[in-house]
Amino acid sequence: MNIEREILEVDVLIVGAGPGGLSFAYHLAQLCKNAGGDFAPPEIVVIEKGTYPGAHSLSGAILDPRTIAKLIPDYLEKGMPFEKKAGKDSMYFLTEDGRIKFPFAPGPFQNHGNFIISLNKITAWLGEQVEAAGVNIFPGTGGYELLIEDGAVTGVRTVDMGLDKEGHPRDNFEPGSLLKAKVTILAEGVHGSLTKQAIEKLELNKNRMPQQYLTGVKEVWEIPEGRLGDGEIIHTFGWPLPMEEYGGGFVYDMGGKLAAVGYCVGLNSPNPTNDPHYRFQQFKCHPLIKKIFEGGTMLHYGAKTIPEGGYYAMPKLYHDGLLLIGDSAGFLNSMRLKGIHLAMESGMLAAETVFDAMKKEDFSSETLKWFASRFESSEAKRELYKVRNFHSGFDDGILAGMISAGLQLVTGGYTFGDRRQTHPDHSRMLQFNQYLSSRGQNAVRRDMKFDNEYTFDKLTDVYRSGTKHEEEQPPHLVIADYDICNNKCTEEYGNPCQYFCPAQVYEMVEDESRPGKKKLQLTPSNCVHCKTCDIADPYQIITWVVPEGGGGPNYTNC
Repeated sequence: MNIEREILEVDVLIVGAGPGGLSFAYHLAQLCKNAGGDFAPPEIVVIEKGTYPGAHSLSGAILDPRTIAKLIPDYLEKGMPFEKKAGKDSMYFLTEDGRIKFPFAPGPFQNHGNFIISLNKITAWLGEQVEAAGVNIFPGTGGYELLIEDGAVTGVRTVDMGLDKEGHPRDNFEPGSLLKAKVTILAEGVHGSLTKQAIEKLELNKNRMPQQYLTGVKEVWEIPEGRLGDGEIIHTFGWPLPMEEYGGGFVYDMGGKLAAVGYCVGLNSPNPTNDPHYRFQQFKCHPLIKKIFEGGTMLHYGAKTIPEGGYYAMPKLYHDGLLLIGDSAGFLNSMRLKGIHLAMESGMLAAETVFDAMKKEDFSSETLKWFASRFESSEAKRELYKVRNFHSGFDDGILAGMISAGLQLVTGGYTFGDRRQTHPDHSRMLQFNQYLSSRGQNAVRRDMKFDNEYTFDKLTDVYRSGTKHEEEQPPHLVIADYDICNNKCTEEYGNPCQYFCPAQVYEMVEDESRPGKKKLQLTPSNCVHCKTCDIADPYQIITWVVPEGGGGPNYTNC
């Protein structure tokens, strides 16, 4: 259908009001303010698909304050919210019923001087600082399509509002706008839909390693007093994952009887029934964890993917009219499992590059490439380069990975070879019968009964995420070929989407038109926007696109 769209022209467009995008906006506004003279202040616009900055922000989360101290030196005086200053660190290797405590936490897991935070609170606060600096933030506005003209990025088309499930306009139809910009900053977070378009259409992954991911699942609890020390931080690895798979758990004291507990699972698992939510519920049943949370009340839930591939998996950071920052570009230290400070630093470096581009009135790659140059000489590069081989070191299992990690700590990132060849996560999945024959029935058995008081089924957890979507809209999880799902995938992989999704979006139900057969049923309204399906689907026929603005989780204390 032919749609007449409103065209809005701005100088700088930022997609995503997370730590990276907001740090970019704040720093650029400050640079322009301090320029003085005849420098005309640019029109800077941030669009955010959540209902407010922070609504979709989820993390562990521990903040290394080194970047916020550069961005906003008086951040504490300005009331940056944090839950606790980091206290005692400990690390455990878990077996099903036992544990081995490390005599001390390895260097990357020592958090002295850091803050335990709620990322959605920090992001909301950053949004306030950005708006006070004169930048416009438009929440509930999703970027649907990257605009590319003559090979250059020229802006973004926002999502259409008021379509029915078949994509036809309803009475309240509002077409998306064309936001034209001199430069567009993609700060969407992990595996963003526009970032995916940019990487594919502009070949930004050429000569790079494929990105690798974890899915992290998290709950926030109110627990009886005295269960955790002041600011206590616990990290674990081992059970409930088998020794061949990558992942681990965490517990953080958040003060006021609140505590966060979570578990992260690698999406390069060979197991077609890999289920991060189920592993998380198993993790909570370990005696070490259960003694902390039993008798408490679960308050909040969330899930997100984490870009773990490291320095060699980072895409090209620039193109004509385009920069990639934060998790969109893989700015995450996989050994420390920290990326907030790196996302913020990437935003600051990008802002300095755009400021120079504005003075030259040149937003081509020739000018924007200085973002990559700034990164290469930055503290962020030095940190990421030291852990460049961390995740790939675990491709041969936990034991090999721990040896590799120890060697990297000594050598500054070098291990048994450098730039080890890796593969996309979905390609590591084995077909169901192949996995079953090599690992045995116990590897896919699920015998936990959720009581929905201490262990929770996916729907109960999703309710605690505050997730809401407009029901009458096209599915934002686009399946390219349902025949593959209902037939080929059923036979070959056993429909892994029904396991790896932490929100029960995908279910196999009886097909009334084919007695004895099942078909895929989607419930997009459950989606917490983690992007696991887009990453882990073995056929790569699931595409996550932005739903109507404001849809998705509404995280609190997460």
